[in-house]
Formats: sequence, structure tokens, C-alpha cells
Amino acid sequence: MGRRTSHVFRAAILVGAIAPVEASGDAAPRFFDPGVRLSAPQLAANQQFRFVTTADFPPFNMIGPTGNPAGFNIDLAREMCRELAVADRCSVQILPISEALDAVRSGQADALIAGLAISPETRGEFAFSLPYMHMPARFVTNSSTTPADGQWREKRVGVVAGSAHERMLRDFFQSARVVTYGRREWVLEDLRAKKIDAAFGDGMTMSLWLNTEEGRQCCAFAGGAYLAPEYLGFGLSIAVPAGKATLATAFDFALRELERKGVTGELYLRYFPIGFF
Repeated sequence: MGRRTSHVFRAAILVGAIAPVEASGDAAPRFFDPGVRLSAPQLAANQQFRFVTTADFPPFNMIGPTGNPAGFNIDLAREMCRELAVADRCSVQILPISEALDAVRSGQADALIAGLAISPETRGEFAFSLPYMHMPARFVTNSSTTPADGQWREKRVGVVAGSAHERMLRDFFQSARVVTYGRREWVLEDLRAKKIDAAFGDGMTMSLWLNTEEGRQCCAFAGGAYLAPEYLGFGLSIAVPAGKATLATAFDFALRELERKGVTGELYLRYFPIGFF
């Protein structure tokens, strides 16, 4: 691709601690260990790939200007179908989440690509692909200054009250002065006004804001990207019926190949010009 890549799969497996990943706004993250071998799947000649998703998770899945499914997840699903040579048997349909889940459960759809959280409950109903994206926590400051992690001491850091990010901030940055807000917009408003020294929250959401006129004029990421599965979940994966785990394995192979070839990285940089890793 001609761009650097940020290997984050090692950090993503840490449990009981958060791990800073070297920040690189112009780099595409990589989540698959190149040392792990995945075999090409043997698919039935009539294997369908009927994806369902929702319209409420932009820019991953949404309704585009033409009224059709659009977003990172939709493009990724189509690229996987091309990689598996089943593009002519591939479809993506947008449904409300309850209907999408029922469609996969009943066999009317083959896979859900909508960021369904992996939990003991969902694992009981579905098999999941390996994660193709993680959602790190990030600090954002009012300048491009990047303090060392230990320099948050006595800094006023804004965060949404009651969020997983508040728990992370209090647990792992105990020397910071935590300032809580009822809404993310209020955190960013006070950051712009320099009433707080930094904001702490979801890196993906922050990256979208930093790419707006408002965000570009004032603020930048500071420090590294933090991965903590016990706080933030296990990333974005594709859910398939529990009895079709071989389908998830096929997606694993396609995802690894797309990452290796730089396709996933190009999608990431297209949808997130200011990367969140």
C-alpha cells in the first residue's frame, strides 16, 4: 500500500491491563498474526453469502445516499465475497437488529456484520469470526502536544459519566483529575474551550470528530491507543449460526488475505482519514 502498518494483534490479547499501541495517524492497523496459517476453505458450489446488517452504526453500516447499504462493513463483506470467489452469490440487506438476529438464527441469512458484541450469551447462539477491527480508547488534547502517559498527573480529563471509558480512566490513570459529563458533545465543547486538559473516549468516534472543521481547528490525538477487552469488548467480528462455524472459518481466511493484500487497510484509510490507532 505504500503506507506503514501498525501491528496491534499482540496488544489486543492482553487481559487485566491496558496496553498502549504506538499512535500512527497515517497507518492502517493489522490484527492478524502473519505467523498463523489459515487454510483456504472448501465451499459448497451453491454456498450463499447472505449478509444482514443494520443502518445505525455509521460509518460501518448505514444507508447510503442512493438508499442502498453502505459503509465500511458493507464494503468489507463484498471484498470478502470477491476474495472467496462467490461475488455472484453475495448479498447485503439492512434490517432492524432484532430482525437481523432472527434472520441469522432461522437460516434466512448466513451472517450478521453489524458489530454484535461477543458475550457468553451471544456465543451460545452464534459462532464468530476472528476480529477484523478493535475500538481503542484515546486521549485527545487541545494541541498537538503528545505527553508521555505518566504526564496525565493532575490533568483535568473529561469523560462521559458511567461509560466504560470512565472506568478505564479511573482504574488506570488514577493521578488524573477526572471530570465527568452527561454527553460526549459536552466533553468536546469544554475541550475546545480549554476548560479541561484532555478528553478520553472511543478512538473511532474521536477520529471522526477530529476530521471535522471543528475538530481540526483545535485538537489532536495525544499518546497511544489503548486496548482493553475487559472494558471495551473484543472488537468487531462477523456472527454466523452456531452450527455453521466453518463459515466463520471461511471469513477468517478471507479477512486475513484482505489484510495481507492491503485491501482492509485501504478501506480503513478511506473511511478514517484520521486513523484512531
